[in-house]
Amino acid sequence: MSRLRVGLLFGGRSGEHEVSIISAGAIAQGIAAPPNDQIYELVPVYIQKNGQWSDGDIAAQVLASGQPLRDEPDSKATTLWQLPVAIAEIDVWFPILHGPNGEDGTVQGLLELMQQSYVGSGVAASALGMDKILMKALFAAVGLPQVKYIAINRNEIWSDPCRYTHLCDRIETELGYPCFVKPANLGSSVGISKVKTRQQLTTALDSAASYDRRIIVEAGVVAREVECAVLGNDQPRASVVGEITYSGEFYDYDTKYTDGRANLIIPADLPSQVVSQIQTMAIQAFQAIDGAGLARMDFFYLESTGEVLINEVNTLPGFTALSMYPQLWGNSGVPFPELVHQLIQFALERR
Repeated sequence: MSRLRVGLLFGGRSGEHEVSIISAGAIAQGIAAPPNDQIYELVPVYIQKNGQWSDGDIAAQVLASGQPLRDEPDSKATTLWQLPVAIAEIDVWFPILHGPNGEDGTVQGLLELMQQSYVGSGVAASALGMDKILMKALFAAVGLPQVKYIAINRNEIWSDPCRYTHLCDRIETELGYPCFVKPANLGSSVGISKVKTRQQLTTALDSAASYDRRIIVEAGVVAREVECAVLGNDQPRASVVGEITYSGEFYDYDTKYTDGRANLIIPADLPSQVVSQIQTMAIQAFQAIDGAGLARMDFFYLESTGEVLINEVNTLPGFTALSMYPQLWGNSGVPFPELVHQLIQFALERR
């Protein structure tokens, strides 16, 4: 029996290009591990930072080195649509593109137009998972508790001084300090700032507005940060719950992807009823966005009150050696190669 050709799509045009390459390397190893190597044939497809798609030697070189392609030529608008001929032979796609132009529904829409099976959520769920403002509105609609927040447009920040001062006053009155300023449509903590003063707030708002036209400001809470992984389609299941601890101000990009900067405690030392509540909420959130395949749900556990608040959903979580998603399933009895296999099968099932 011939093997299924799996198109491993990685790289991309977001600021998480390098993380995508590392995730792809781990997935490639999972596909190459027995018995997956008898079922699947890996076809790496690399999206360069300039937007061009490459397969063959270029994709294999980047995947093997774990480093982006150097000295990329300037791309022309016409070359961006010249997709590799080999993609016509792919049976199922495994996109591992983190951030905008990857996990936000754009690539998913392209694969839908190509009538291809692919791992992960569809267009709508991917877009909701990326846009923190839409995500929070949906969570509120289904009754999932979350921290207080204010949604802002860039023009409220880059506007006349009177309007801007009123915005800062409103944030201080409704949310107070500390609070977190975030671009609405970026992942991996890119562009996020924790602020404690008016001066820090103005700097953070300006920074976030440089990344996205929509910004969200969230109230800070004293809480333990816990995460739960979801796997499946119409009958998803939840993993054990893990906890993240770190010494920095918050779980920023460097802390997330630098070995030794954060500790992942799996399973988290939590009361059994809290674990059950988190798992139930994780599945509820997954179904609310109409998720598929995989997602990682992030929560705050307020130990002083016993409250659990949902923070966000990540529809294409990292698959690096440091990433929580594969580690949560590893501790739930699903080793990495089996996890990769199940995700591919869920993609075929959904199509």
